[in-house]
Amino acid sequence: MADFRKLRVWQAAHELGVEVERVAQGMRHSRTRALCDQMSRSAMSISANIAEGSGHESQREFARYLQYAIASSSETEGHIRMARDINSMSYADFENLMPRVVSVRRQLCALTRCVRDRVGNASLTL
Repeated sequence: MADFRKLRVWQAAHELGVEVERVAQGMRHSRTRALCDQMSRSAMSISANIAEGSGHESQREFARYLQYAIASSSETEGHIRMARDINSMSYADFENLMPRVVSVRRQLCALTRCVRDRVGNASLTL
């Protein structure tokens, strides 16, 4: 596989993870600690899954890890929305993070389709 650090989606996911952690650090109160921890872990998991998947020789395995990254991006979005809805996150932070999560997920979906097409089975079951 190619160097994951050269993938634009990995770069965007890495930056997202760093930014989510920055926001979570500012939110850590006793009542939201669990949410902050989950939000940070799921955001960091996106880039970690891309990196791990790129380490496999099989395109099928890479596609599987990209699917995990997509799931982690959905989880991250859910945590960000929850933080906003319970007034633990500022609206400005929400407005900063949400488009980035959506963009990363779109990039992941496009890359997954491309990898699946290389495998030759667009309906690849993961």
